Amino acid sequence: MAEHFPAINVTNSWQKNLAVLIDHVKSNTFPDCLVEYLATLCDFNTALTVTYKKSFKPIILQPLDPAEQSQTLISYIDNGYYLLDPLFNAVQQGISGVVRVAEISPDSFQQSEFFENCYQYFNIIDEIVLIIDLSDEVTCTISLGRQPSLGTITRGELRALQEIYPVISALFRQFWSTQSGQYVQYEQSDDATKQALKSFGSGVLTQRERQITELVVKGNSSQAIADQLNISVGTVKVHRKNIHAKMHTSTQSELFNLFLDHLKSVS
Repeated sequence: MAEHFPAINVTNSWQKNLAVLIDHVKSNTFPDCLVEYLATLCDFNTALTVTYKKSFKPIILQPLDPAEQSQTLISYIDNGYYLLDPLFNAVQQGISGVVRVAEISPDSFQQSEFFENCYQYFNIIDEIVLIIDLSDEVTCTISLGRQPSLGTITRGELRALQEIYPVISALFRQFWSTQSGQYVQYEQSDDATKQALKSFGSGVLTQRERQITELVVKGNSSQAIADQLNISVGTVKVHRKNIHAKMHTSTQSELFNLFLDHLKSVS
């Protein structure tokens, strides 16, 4: 009995678009072509492709032209705001796949100082990210931002990204294996900025207080901190009161600004 297989229609637009993308996989034009391909699967206003590598600041792969990079994006990298980004923390935890930033953010993210001082200026209400492990040390994120005019991503769009994710991951690894060398020139050590989070309040705060301060700066509520550290909310509030007293601050905003000053001093 003859077996029947579905016919491949090479005239279908998505297949033609994928073929174009494959054609560019060993070229430095691949990140831009990838964004164009993703635009055939879902709507977005902004796109950003970044690689994260241990002990180095993130490297922007797309848009590569500084003229196309907003001042907010430049500040996000150069001023170390990325350290407070829920996406950065998800990468550090080894999360991969297609995720929405809203699903990996702390419960009070929109009230966090990171949101108020940096993230809100991207003017996006929904951010969908393809997180791809390129090696044991390097992770790529492709962030698709939707501004208010588009609303949040639809189930159909999200499903389309999830279905194509394995293919995109394989292609991006092929691109990275041949083109990663050209991005080495952009690498900058971020040991100082990472150390800033660990050393903030050193000599003034106890180890537990510094741990809680880091979580506060990243936008976690007292309840979220209590859940993460397996302590009571009341204990967290006592620690926060002591932290403010020792750091001579009275609000989360003042504590955040004090951290930014510390970050600049060690960068």
